[in-house]
Order: sequence, then structure tokens, then C-alpha cells
Amino acid sequence: MQSLGKKAGAVWKGLAAVFAAILLSPFPAAMAQSVAPPIGLDEDDVPIAMLVDTGTGQVLFSRNPDRRFVPASITKAMTLYTAFDLVEEGKLGLQQSLTVRPETWLEWRYKGSRMFLNADEDVPVGTLLTGIANVSANDAAIVLAEGAMGSVTAWTAQMNIKARAIGMTQSHFGTPNGWPDEGRTFTTARDLVTLGGALTRDHPRAVARFIGLPGFRYGGIAQTNQDPMLGRVKGADGIKTGYTNEAGFGFLGTAKRGDQRLVMVVAGVARKGVRNRAARNLMEWGFSAFDRRSLFDAGAVITRAQVQDGSQRSVRLISEVPVTLSIPKGQDKDIRITVRYDGPLRAPINTGDAVANLELETPGLDTLRIPLVAGESVAKAGFFARIANAFAGWFA
Repeated sequence: MQSLGKKAGAVWKGLAAVFAAILLSPFPAAMAQSVAPPIGLDEDDVPIAMLVDTGTGQVLFSRNPDRRFVPASITKAMTLYTAFDLVEEGKLGLQQSLTVRPETWLEWRYKGSRMFLNADEDVPVGTLLTGIANVSANDAAIVLAEGAMGSVTAWTAQMNIKARAIGMTQSHFGTPNGWPDEGRTFTTARDLVTLGGALTRDHPRAVARFIGLPGFRYGGIAQTNQDPMLGRVKGADGIKTGYTNEAGFGFLGTAKRGDQRLVMVVAGVARKGVRNRAARNLMEWGFSAFDRRSLFDAGAVITRAQVQDGSQRSVRLISEVPVTLSIPKGQDKDIRITVRYDGPLRAPINTGDAVANLELETPGLDTLRIPLVAGESVAKAGFFARIANAFAGWFA
């Protein structure tokens, strides 16, 4: 493993100069510092929590992020994602009407939060989605599942396929609405943050249209959205609360300020008020405790890597995405930047091949790793070119 490293005091002021002067050397360990945690998130009260900057991919706070738990009505966020996908694929129409089966009405007319749908009623898909997203309508989720896929079983199978596709590897859904199902439905904070990021990334217009409304009126009955951040946290726009006796209180939420979006989870909380305060405190802390810096534009050349047996002796390393970093306030000088690759690289190399990683180490946070690709193709050198390169290497 080779490491190209440099401690950057003011990274955003002179990155080009830093990497122009970079030396091949072992990379020192990151300084042992930590970020002051948000207030109101004692582990006894909030056993599971996670906050991620979806733009940078950085985990700003985590507590038991991989502990499995029952998501309760947060499950409906996966139903919403599945529905949005099916609409985009042309397999489900927002104006399409679905009929409330009498059997469904009998089973769900008194079960938890609902839209108070009536038997044999025809309801547009868009109306069902609004009820699911904003008043956690259990009956609407079942009607959507049965009407769109023919059965709840077929719908949950689709939910699980979609969950795997977006990287939710530690979750399983046995119900479209989160009603207790003897533990068949479970998830983790890490997976829910992945879901929240996928919702806002893959379906921004649907999220803006259906999620985060202050309330919903249907059939003459007005209900209020129980989201603890709407109207109280700047930029908050959803996503889903959850509660059962078994699961306690939980919340998957997001907020956007400028071009920065944070997604958070709190779960396993015993009291609603504690969950609500914890959610607000965690989100406000995420925006206030860090400075966000743009380090590289997409397509920027980060550095060059040595190439063995190639038609040229080095290749440009490029980031295909913008590189942005959240930095704890007051710790700007402690950023460490490393480029790591197994080297020297061996020709042939094609443009766009993933050949290295850019590592950004920030005090108190996990290392952020961004793939770097070859900026050009390097053909395998012929016999005489390899000899010439070998001589050049001796005298370099």
C-alpha cells in the first residue's frame, strides 16, 4: 500500500499547491480529538441515533447505528419509496384509483392512525400517498399495497427488493405500515439513514409534493402531521415518525439548508417528548457544530500516481464527484488528506478505472473515502519503452 499524504492546515486555500508538493511517505495517524456531542441525547433516553450529511457522506453522529430494532410506522417511508419508484417506472399512476376492499376496511377501520377510508371507496393513489406520509394512515398503506401489487405479500416483496437495491442490507419488511408482525419487520439506524438519503436523492419532486405537509384533511376529518421538526427546525421537510408499545418512539427526518442536507434517526425512545426534543437538538447541532468546505470540484485532478510498464510513467487521479467536507468548528487545521493506492499501478489502465481512494480524516469523525479514477488511458509499454522507463526511474 502506498500513501500520498499531507497535513492541510487551510485546505480550501491552497489544495493545488499542497498536492503539487506532495511526497511519497507513510501517513501519520489522525489526532485523537472529538466533537462535543449534542445536548439532550443521553444514551439512557435515546439508545439509537444517527446523523449523516448526505452531500459529503460523513457520519456526524452515531450511537448503536447497526443495532436492529422494530421501526413501527417509520416502515411507511419504505412504502413511500417503493411507490415513488413504481410511479417513475410507469407501473403505478398517481391518478389511478384503488378500491378499498370490504375485508380491508373491516380489518383496519380501528387499527391505529388512519384516513378513515370506507368500504368499496375508490381512492386515487396520490391521495393515499398523502395520507400515508402525513397522518401515518395504516388503512391507506394496506389499500395501496393490495391495489398496486395484488396482495400485501407481493407488495412487501417489492419493498425488500427496493431496500436491497439502495443498500439497506440489515432490514426486512413484512408489512407496508409497520403494524406489529412478531418481529418480521426490522431495520437499523444506518439503513434508515440510507433510505432517507435515497428518498431525497432519487425522488426530490415526490418528496416535496407528498411529504412534510403540516396536516391532511380527508372525508371531512382534519388531522395534524406529528413530525417533531416541521415548523420548528429551519429547512425541515419530513420524513416519518413511528410508535408502538414494542418499538417505543422513533423518527426518521431530514432538513436542508442551502445545498446541505442532513438525515437523522432517533429510535427506541420511551417518551414522545424526549424523542421530539432529541430529534430537534440533533438536527440543529448538525448544522451549527460544523463548517462545510468545498475542497474539489467534480473532475478535478487530485494528484498523479506512478504507473509501471506503461506508455507513460504516471496517470492523473480524478474525483468524479465534488468533494465537500464537514469540519468541526475550530478544528480546521487538523484535516489530513491522503491518496492511497496499491502501487505503482500496472498498465494497461483505462480512462475511468477506479484505481485509488482519497481519504479525508477529520477530528472526531470517521474517515471519509472517495474513489479516484484514472484521468486518461495508459497503454502497456513496448519492450524498448519499458527499458527506457526503467532507466528514467533510476535517475528520477
